[in-house]
Amino acid sequence: MVATGATNREVAERLVISEGTVKNHLANLFSRLGLRDRTQAVLYAREHELL
Repeated sequence: MVATGATNREVAERLVISEGTVKNHLANLFSRLGLRDRTQAVLYAREHELL
């Protein structure tokens, strides 16, 4: 959903979780992969054929 440009709120609504939970998951992902932001996460996913 991040790769499609969905906001944290849109992701939260679609997954029926809180916006804070989405933010926490993304922050953990960025930290573990050494990424700065959503753009880098999408590029990482494309480079590793995860999309």
